[in-house]
Amino acid sequence: MAITASQVKDLREKTGAGMMDCKKALVETNGDFEVAVKLLKEKGLAAVAKRAERVTKEGRIFIRQEGNKLVVVELVCETDFVANNQEFIACGEKILDDVFAKGYTKVEKELSDVLLDFATRTRENMSLNKVQVITVPEGAIAGIYIHSDFKNAAVTIIKGSDDERVKQFAHDCCMHIVAFTPAYIKQSDVPQSYIDEQKEIFKKQMDNDEKMQGKPENVKEGILQGKVKKHLAEICFVDQPFVKDEKKSVSAKLDEISKEVGAKLEFGEVVPLQLGKE
Repeated sequence: MAITASQVKDLREKTGAGMMDCKKALVETNGDFEVAVKLLKEKGLAAVAKRAERVTKEGRIFIRQEGNKLVVVELVCETDFVANNQEFIACGEKILDDVFAKGYTKVEKELSDVLLDFATRTRENMSLNKVQVITVPEGAIAGIYIHSDFKNAAVTIIKGSDDERVKQFAHDCCMHIVAFTPAYIKQSDVPQSYIDEQKEIFKKQMDNDEKMQGKPENVKEGILQGKVKKHLAEICFVDQPFVKDEKKSVSAKLDEISKEVGAKLEFGEVVPLQLGKE
């Protein structure tokens, strides 16, 4: 049977597939619109499956808070063109809606399936990479920051007060994390094996330094410990110079804010987020 331009146009609007693909599907199904829709979806899913091994370095991080519940969703895809597509963004928002509505705490098939229709039409490898739920304790505040690239973000919980000054500080801490990407939150989080490895590196550097030759062992040990301490301060969030006041460490700034608001403040969960990184 003859396939009209209006039939092709209607099928394209329904599926988002290319004009030629729509025409071929209608010819193949003898003009049966619903069967053609199904055929295009099946072909789209097959194309997505073939691309499942392709690298997904692009994507977007979504964060939303409702009450004391905060949800992080991470979608990954192949190209920045898709990552910035409004339909892709709408998928992320829909997944957030479903997580809040149905109480999901991790990636589930129903959530992943939200991407299927868009994936079949774009034929690009994309997936729901992460669903993370964070509870904000009573009397605490959550800072949230998503960088303009949507690939880097952070969440910082501060317990002890919900004063606006604390809220601003929590937000600034998130910006600090994105800017300085600390490897650890505090020194007690650093594995001893890493510390031992750094000691060996510094010790070898000192052994090869002519200025260190002839110095007493106790002096060398003191210098070594100083180097390790300085290094840990560089890689641990609470010890780093605060992004908005480099003369104070993050922990010193927390103490300062504590005095300002008249409450004992402490960090709760601190969550650095980088696209594709666990």
